[in-house]
Amino acid sequence: MENRSANRIGRPVGVIGLGCWQLGGDWGQVEEGDGIALLHAAADAGVTFFDTADVYGDGRSEKLVGQFLRERDDAGVFVATKMGRRVEQVPENYSRENFLAWNDRSRANLGVDTIDLVQLHCPPTPVYSTDEVFDSLDELVQAKRIAAYGVSVETVEEALLAIARPNVVSVQIILNAFRLKPLERVLPAAAEAGVGIIARVPLASGLLSGRYTAATTFGSDDHRTYNRNGEAFDQGETFSGVPFEVGLEAVERLRPLVPADATLAQFALRWIVDQPGVTVVIPGARNAEQVRGNVAAADLAPLTPEALAEVTAVYDELVRPHVHGRW
Repeated sequence: MENRSANRIGRPVGVIGLGCWQLGGDWGQVEEGDGIALLHAAADAGVTFFDTADVYGDGRSEKLVGQFLRERDDAGVFVATKMGRRVEQVPENYSRENFLAWNDRSRANLGVDTIDLVQLHCPPTPVYSTDEVFDSLDELVQAKRIAAYGVSVETVEEALLAIARPNVVSVQIILNAFRLKPLERVLPAAAEAGVGIIARVPLASGLLSGRYTAATTFGSDDHRTYNRNGEAFDQGETFSGVPFEVGLEAVERLRPLVPADATLAQFALRWIVDQPGVTVVIPGARNAEQVRGNVAAADLAPLTPEALAEVTAVYDELVRPHVHGRW
């Protein structure tokens, strides 16, 4: 697999990573044994970047990743976690004392002394302008509790504020064929600053897999049921904020662009890989077959200019009115 880095990250990672939200919950239940098998399958397929968070299953995802690390301590996997979403989302909760406590818990869950990357997990917007927050993160680096820190953001403006911080090494942002706005300013600014871009929600919560129809339903414990209108957290995290029926229509417009030897999901991942400035994309997966399918996207030929232009045209016609002004 192609490896990429960014100046501030300094360490290369495979361009297709693994998002581990599903190991904690909110996507239906994944049994512990299946979760561990999934992580091993990812490593076997060449994945070297795992992204988790302390809030995924209230630590369950981190613990499963930690068990994997004990079983495969030679896998060379770069582990990124996130912190901050287990408490009320007010700026004052993003404090030095909480950072220390949250970091202690994540290090225990992962079974490591130093976490490769810790990201603030879509904090309130005022946090990005609070010097004390970043001073505290610098302290965690100096104490070797973490090797580096970044931020996961909801909006373009938050991403730009984060990129301007001199010690932020990465920005995690929703980027997919239904969320093109980061291409305008975020990716160029990150590239200029040497900040890594971690592309999350790459398949728009599965819409871009092409497997869903108007009759598809999801379990009550799946965020695609309970957060469709932003009832639990930012609406943009579910289907990238695109109304389900609009997403289905856009998918049918994209389907003819998919090469004969690829799936729509692979096409959608390849679209992200082809965007200048992307460091790693982190699709989730529920089994080894999905992991291997995701990884195969890195082996596809770059998309043609005609295909890239048609993705933009579909976005402009169907998707832009619903998402471009919001995030």
